[in-house]
Amino acid sequence: MPPSFLSSPSLPFLSLFKHLPSLLFSHLTFSSLLPTSLQKRPNILQQVGTMSVPITPALKDELDIVIPTIRNLDFLEMWRPFFQPYHLIIVQDGDPTKTIKVPEGFDYELYNRNDINRILGPKASCISFKDSACRCFGYMVSKKKYIYTIDDDCFVAKDPTGKEINALEQHIKNLLCPSTPNFFNTLYDPYREGADFVRGYPFSMREGVKTAVSHGLWMNIPDYDAPTQMVKPLERNTRYVDAVMTIPKGTLFPMCGMNLAFDRELIGAAMYFGLMGDGQPIGRYDDMWAGWCVKVICDHLGLGVKTGLPYIWHSKASNPFVNLKKEYKGIFWQEEIIPFFQSVSLPKDCTSVQKCYLVLAEKVKEKLGPIDPYFTKLADAMVTWIEAWDQINSTGTGVKVANGTANGTANGK
Repeated sequence: MPPSFLSSPSLPFLSLFKHLPSLLFSHLTFSSLLPTSLQKRPNILQQVGTMSVPITPALKDELDIVIPTIRNLDFLEMWRPFFQPYHLIIVQDGDPTKTIKVPEGFDYELYNRNDINRILGPKASCISFKDSACRCFGYMVSKKKYIYTIDDDCFVAKDPTGKEINALEQHIKNLLCPSTPNFFNTLYDPYREGADFVRGYPFSMREGVKTAVSHGLWMNIPDYDAPTQMVKPLERNTRYVDAVMTIPKGTLFPMCGMNLAFDRELIGAAMYFGLMGDGQPIGRYDDMWAGWCVKVICDHLGLGVKTGLPYIWHSKASNPFVNLKKEYKGIFWQEEIIPFFQSVSLPKDCTSVQKCYLVLAEKVKEKLGPIDPYFTKLADAMVTWIEAWDQINSTGTGVKVANGTANGTANGK
């Protein structure tokens, strides 16, 4: 039992430091004086800290891996030790008559454009075609709490000691620990082993907030835009920074979708990758658009976004001239898009992701529509996305089968 003086409500918090010697001698730890969630923090880390050799992989039945692709998924062989226990949702882009081969032993479902049209009907217009933005369909049909998405040209990276990095494990650690968007901790993520809150960090904020997004990085090929690719064609990222940090509230960031995890229940409805690719005037801004929308909504709802670890090995540099053709309008438009997202505010009665997103769609049409008719079309697609999301995820409604191939031998383990 703690000394009786600690139970006095009139005793200022700081006065307990005068009694530290007696506390120590009575074997009362300082952590027992902290909020319950902070007392549990080591237990959370202990739970996920031993996941390198798990008996049951962490979140095995609570996480789907979503992969957009136009090719055979041979890259999964390298990821087999880390991905095989989990369920995969493969979204096939391009020609739906093409057969996508998946290595044996993986549990998955596969959707092509015909499946998307069949399942969503007219609302399928909100899902991009011939662009990796189609991956967000996988987010919609998943029934799991968490999503990890990765591109098919991303492989297992190694840390400075030469050990292979289990990217999924680190993302899970990030998502299960709180974020600190309201006050920056200069020692990065205070919930990681070997770190803590630094002197001067308010105790009232040390409980943190729920983490909605874990944004990972890349070794080898950096995620550059076309002009930077052209200027630095041989540049490779060889720097491994062993850090995770919370992106502060009110700060936007360029989200990359090729190594990304998120809490689908907290923020999934806002993870719409927009209208890109075939028939659209812009490409390669799908994940960034989603990131800007997500960050504004996370800030409004009091949720956190982390960036840093884990790293994957990005193996293939895309053609900068092709990229420039896709990006060039976005390069100009972003100079107006960014100030829009920096200044936009959501009303207090927006207490759900869907409400926030619909209000954001209205503001996109109003403020960005005059820049180009594309933004009016995009705003309408944002509304359609929410309608489709609610339809698919309503009680008693679900997607029972993917395409014929995935529903046959390919879907088995």
